[in-house]
Amino acid sequence: MKKFLLSAIALAALAGAPATAADLSRPAPVYRPPPPPVYVFSWTGCYIGANVGGIWTNREFNDRFVGDPFFGQTFHENTSSWLGGVQAGCNYQFAGGWVVGIQADYDWTGHRNNHDVFFTNLTGSFETKHLGSATARIGYAWDRFLGYVKGGAACERNEFLINFPGGTVATFTRDPWVGWTVGVGAEYAFTNWITGFIEYDYYGFNNTSDNFVCGFGGCINGAFALDHKEHVNVVKVGLNFLFGGGRRYGY
Repeated sequence: MKKFLLSAIALAALAGAPATAADLSRPAPVYRPPPPPVYVFSWTGCYIGANVGGIWTNREFNDRFVGDPFFGQTFHENTSSWLGGVQAGCNYQFAGGWVVGIQADYDWTGHRNNHDVFFTNLTGSFETKHLGSATARIGYAWDRFLGYVKGGAACERNEFLINFPGGTVATFTRDPWVGWTVGVGAEYAFTNWITGFIEYDYYGFNNTSDNFVCGFGGCINGAFALDHKEHVNVVKVGLNFLFGGGRRYGY
Protein backbone atom coordinates (compact mmCIF):
# COMPACT_ATOMS: atom_id res chain seq x y z
CA MET A 1 0.00 0.00 0.00
CA LYS A 2 2.80 2.35 0.90
CA LYS A 3 4.52 1.62 -2.40
CA PHE A 4 1.31 2.41 -4.26
CA LEU A 5 0.97 5.82 -2.58
CA LEU A 6 4.59 6.70 -3.28
CA SER A 7 4.16 5.75 -6.93
CA ALA A 8 1.02 7.92 -7.24
CA ILE A 9 2.80 10.94 -5.74
CA ALA A 10 5.74 10.48 -8.09
CA LEU A 11 3.47 10.30 -11.12
CA ALA A 12 1.62 13.48 -10.05
CA ALA A 13 4.91 15.31 -9.65
CA LEU A 14 6.06 14.29 -13.09
CA ALA A 15 2.75 15.35 -14.63
CA GLY A 16 2.97 18.84 -13.09
CA ALA A 17 6.61 19.45 -13.92
CA PRO A 18 6.09 20.50 -17.62
CA ALA A 19 3.45 23.07 -16.68
CA THR A 20 5.69 24.57 -14.00
CA ALA A 21 8.61 24.74 -16.42
CA ALA A 22 6.40 26.42 -19.03
CA ASP A 23 5.29 29.01 -16.48
CA LEU A 24 8.89 29.71 -15.54
CA SER A 25 9.84 30.22 -19.20
CA ARG A 26 7.21 32.95 -19.79
CA PRO A 27 8.41 36.61 -19.37
CA ALA A 28 7.02 38.57 -16.49
CA PRO A 29 4.22 41.04 -17.46
CA VAL A 30 5.47 44.58 -18.15
CA TYR A 31 3.58 47.48 -16.52
CA ARG A 32 2.44 50.05 -19.03
CA PRO A 33 1.16 53.41 -17.67
CA PRO A 34 -2.08 54.77 -19.11
CA PRO A 35 -1.70 57.26 -22.01
CA PRO A 36 -1.37 60.90 -20.94
CA PRO A 37 -4.56 63.01 -21.07
CA VAL A 38 -5.17 64.96 -24.28
CA TYR A 39 -5.45 68.69 -23.57
CA VAL A 40 -7.08 71.20 -25.91
CA PHE A 41 -7.24 74.98 -25.68
CA SER A 42 -10.58 76.42 -24.63
CA TRP A 43 -11.70 79.89 -25.76
CA THR A 44 -14.53 80.00 -23.25
CA GLY A 45 -14.13 82.99 -20.95
CA CYS A 46 -13.85 86.77 -21.01
CA TYR A 47 -11.03 89.09 -22.04
CA ILE A 48 -9.82 92.69 -22.13
CA GLY A 49 -7.13 94.18 -24.35
CA ALA A 50 -5.74 97.00 -26.49
CA ASN A 51 -5.20 97.61 -30.21
CA VAL A 52 -3.50 99.91 -32.74
CA GLY A 53 -3.98 100.25 -36.47
CA GLY A 54 -4.89 102.39 -39.45
CA ILE A 55 -8.12 104.03 -40.63
CA TRP A 56 -9.16 105.01 -44.18
CA THR A 57 -12.32 107.08 -44.72
CA ASN A 58 -14.29 108.13 -47.79
CA ARG A 59 -16.64 111.06 -47.08
CA GLU A 60 -19.34 112.04 -49.53
CA PHE A 61 -21.12 115.40 -49.43
CA ASN A 62 -24.08 116.34 -51.62
CA ASP A 63 -25.31 119.95 -52.00
CA ARG A 64 -29.12 120.01 -51.65
CA PHE A 65 -29.55 123.79 -51.23
CA VAL A 66 -31.97 124.85 -54.02
CA GLY A 67 -30.59 127.86 -55.85
CA ASP A 68 -26.99 127.28 -54.85
CA PRO A 69 -24.64 127.13 -57.89
CA PHE A 70 -23.47 123.70 -56.74
CA PHE A 71 -26.94 122.27 -56.10
CA GLY A 72 -26.99 118.52 -56.81
CA GLN A 73 -23.22 118.22 -57.02
CA THR A 74 -21.27 115.70 -54.95
CA PHE A 75 -17.91 116.18 -53.27
CA HIS A 76 -15.74 113.21 -52.25
CA GLU A 77 -12.91 113.30 -49.75
CA ASN A 78 -10.50 110.46 -48.88
CA THR A 79 -8.34 110.61 -45.77
CA SER A 80 -6.28 108.17 -43.70
CA SER A 81 -4.65 108.16 -40.29
CA TRP A 82 -3.84 106.04 -37.23
CA LEU A 83 -6.08 104.78 -34.45
CA GLY A 84 -5.67 103.05 -31.12
CA GLY A 85 -7.96 101.89 -28.36
CA VAL A 86 -9.31 99.14 -26.13
CA GLN A 87 -11.69 96.20 -26.43
CA ALA A 88 -13.42 93.75 -24.10
CA GLY A 89 -15.69 90.75 -24.57
CA CYS A 90 -16.63 87.18 -23.75
CA ASN A 91 -16.52 83.90 -25.73
CA TYR A 92 -18.22 80.55 -25.43
CA GLN A 93 -16.85 77.42 -27.14
CA PHE A 94 -19.19 74.52 -27.95
CA ALA A 95 -19.60 71.46 -30.21
CA GLY A 96 -15.88 71.00 -30.60
CA GLY A 97 -14.37 74.10 -32.14
CA TRP A 98 -17.27 76.51 -32.64
CA VAL A 99 -16.93 79.80 -30.76
CA VAL A 100 -19.54 82.54 -30.30
CA GLY A 101 -19.03 85.79 -28.47
CA ILE A 102 -19.80 89.47 -27.94
CA GLN A 103 -17.37 92.39 -27.97
CA ALA A 104 -17.28 96.15 -27.45
CA ASP A 105 -14.40 98.34 -28.63
CA TYR A 106 -13.52 102.03 -28.51
CA ASP A 107 -10.76 103.69 -30.53
CA TRP A 108 -9.30 107.20 -30.61
CA THR A 109 -7.86 108.58 -33.83
CA GLY A 110 -6.04 111.60 -35.26
CA HIS A 111 -8.11 111.29 -38.43
CA ARG A 112 -8.19 114.87 -39.77
CA ASN A 113 -7.72 116.78 -42.99
CA ASN A 114 -6.92 120.48 -43.22
CA HIS A 115 -8.85 122.90 -45.44
CA ASP A 116 -9.51 120.84 -48.53
CA VAL A 117 -11.23 122.61 -51.43
CA PHE A 118 -14.91 122.02 -50.87
CA PHE A 119 -17.35 122.54 -53.79
CA THR A 120 -14.65 124.80 -55.35
CA ASN A 121 -15.86 127.97 -53.59
CA LEU A 122 -15.47 126.70 -50.01
CA THR A 123 -12.76 125.15 -47.89
CA GLY A 124 -13.27 122.82 -44.98
CA SER A 125 -11.66 120.56 -42.44
CA PHE A 126 -13.18 117.34 -41.18
CA GLU A 127 -12.10 115.30 -38.18
CA THR A 128 -13.08 111.92 -36.72
CA LYS A 129 -12.42 112.00 -32.98
CA HIS A 130 -13.31 108.43 -32.00
CA LEU A 131 -14.86 105.25 -33.33
CA GLY A 132 -16.63 102.50 -31.40
CA SER A 133 -18.72 99.38 -31.94
CA ALA A 134 -20.74 96.69 -30.17
CA THR A 135 -20.70 93.41 -32.09
CA ALA A 136 -21.49 89.72 -32.00
CA ARG A 137 -19.02 87.27 -33.52
CA ILE A 138 -18.86 83.63 -34.52
CA GLY A 139 -15.86 81.56 -35.51
CA TYR A 140 -14.14 78.20 -35.46
CA ALA A 141 -11.08 77.26 -33.39
CA TRP A 142 -8.32 74.83 -34.28
CA ASP A 143 -6.88 74.47 -30.79
CA ARG A 144 -5.04 77.79 -30.22
CA PHE A 145 -5.97 79.40 -33.57
CA LEU A 146 -9.36 81.09 -33.97
CA GLY A 147 -10.83 82.52 -37.17
CA TYR A 148 -14.01 84.60 -36.91
CA VAL A 149 -16.45 87.03 -38.50
CA LYS A 150 -18.31 89.78 -36.65
CA GLY A 151 -21.05 92.35 -37.12
CA GLY A 152 -23.11 94.87 -35.21
CA ALA A 153 -23.68 98.54 -34.41
CA ALA A 154 -21.10 101.32 -34.67
CA CYS A 155 -20.79 104.96 -33.67
CA GLU A 156 -18.33 107.81 -34.18
CA ARG A 157 -17.83 111.48 -33.31
CA ASN A 158 -17.21 113.87 -36.20
CA GLU A 159 -16.32 117.55 -36.16
CA PHE A 160 -16.65 119.72 -39.28
CA LEU A 161 -15.49 123.24 -40.12
CA ILE A 162 -16.53 125.04 -43.33
CA ASN A 163 -15.16 128.40 -44.46
CA PHE A 164 -17.74 130.39 -46.43
CA PRO A 165 -17.08 133.39 -48.70
CA GLY A 166 -16.80 136.57 -46.70
CA GLY A 167 -14.71 134.98 -43.93
CA THR A 168 -17.55 133.30 -42.04
CA VAL A 169 -16.72 129.98 -40.42
CA ALA A 170 -19.44 127.41 -39.72
CA THR A 171 -18.82 124.42 -37.47
CA PHE A 172 -20.92 121.49 -36.38
CA THR A 173 -20.38 118.29 -34.41
CA ARG A 174 -22.17 114.98 -34.80
CA ASP A 175 -21.85 112.82 -31.69
CA PRO A 176 -22.79 110.09 -31.81
CA TRP A 177 -23.27 109.22 -35.46
CA VAL A 178 -24.74 105.72 -35.39
CA GLY A 179 -24.04 103.21 -38.17
CA TRP A 180 -23.15 99.56 -38.69
CA THR A 181 -20.03 97.43 -39.04
CA VAL A 182 -18.89 94.01 -40.27
CA GLY A 183 -15.45 92.46 -39.96
CA VAL A 184 -13.23 89.41 -40.18
CA GLY A 185 -10.24 88.44 -38.07
CA ALA A 186 -7.87 85.79 -36.75
CA GLU A 187 -6.61 85.29 -33.21
CA TYR A 188 -3.88 83.08 -31.74
CA ALA A 189 -3.28 82.11 -28.10
CA PHE A 190 0.44 82.52 -27.36
CA THR A 191 -0.08 81.37 -23.76
CA ASN A 192 -3.07 80.22 -21.72
CA TRP A 193 -3.93 83.84 -20.96
CA ILE A 194 -2.43 86.06 -23.71
CA THR A 195 -3.71 86.13 -27.30
CA GLY A 196 -2.86 88.28 -30.32
CA PHE A 197 -5.17 89.17 -33.22
CA ILE A 198 -5.35 90.93 -36.57
CA GLU A 199 -8.67 92.24 -37.85
CA TYR A 200 -10.27 94.10 -40.75
CA ASP A 201 -13.49 96.07 -40.17
CA TYR A 202 -15.79 97.97 -42.51
CA TYR A 203 -18.05 100.74 -41.13
CA GLY A 204 -21.01 102.33 -42.88
CA PHE A 205 -22.56 105.61 -41.73
CA ASN A 206 -25.66 106.29 -43.76
CA ASN A 207 -26.80 109.51 -45.36
CA THR A 208 -27.70 112.35 -43.00
CA SER A 209 -28.29 116.08 -43.47
CA ASP A 210 -26.75 119.18 -41.91
CA ASN A 211 -28.38 122.54 -42.49
CA PHE A 212 -26.87 125.99 -42.93
CA VAL A 213 -28.14 129.23 -44.48
CA CYS A 214 -25.67 131.28 -46.51
CA GLY A 215 -26.49 134.91 -47.22
CA PHE A 216 -24.47 137.70 -48.77
CA GLY A 217 -21.18 137.95 -46.89
CA GLY A 218 -22.05 135.38 -44.27
CA CYS A 219 -23.69 132.19 -43.14
CA ILE A 220 -26.00 131.39 -40.21
CA ASN A 221 -27.52 128.18 -38.94
CA GLY A 222 -30.66 127.33 -40.85
CA ALA A 223 -31.54 125.66 -44.11
CA PHE A 224 -28.41 125.16 -46.24
CA ALA A 225 -28.99 121.45 -46.90
CA LEU A 226 -25.86 119.34 -47.09
CA ASP A 227 -26.09 115.53 -47.18
CA HIS A 228 -23.19 113.54 -45.79
CA LYS A 229 -22.30 109.85 -45.56
CA GLU A 230 -19.12 107.91 -44.80
CA HIS A 231 -17.47 104.58 -45.57
CA VAL A 232 -14.67 103.63 -43.17
CA ASN A 233 -12.06 100.86 -43.44
CA VAL A 234 -10.00 99.83 -40.42
CA VAL A 235 -7.12 97.37 -40.04
CA LYS A 236 -5.82 96.76 -36.53
CA VAL A 237 -3.70 94.41 -34.45
CA GLY A 238 -3.86 93.90 -30.72
CA LEU A 239 -3.43 91.79 -27.60
CA ASN A 240 -6.06 90.30 -25.30
CA PHE A 241 -5.75 89.04 -21.73
CA LEU A 242 -8.02 86.06 -21.02
CA PHE A 243 -9.95 85.27 -17.86
CA GLY A 244 -11.25 81.72 -17.58
CA GLY A 245 -9.85 80.20 -20.78
CA GLY A 246 -6.75 78.07 -21.24
CA ARG A 247 -5.97 74.38 -21.58
CA ARG A 248 -8.60 71.87 -20.61
CA TYR A 249 -8.94 68.10 -20.78
CA GLY A 250 -11.19 67.32 -23.72
CA TYR A 251 -14.57 69.03 -23.78
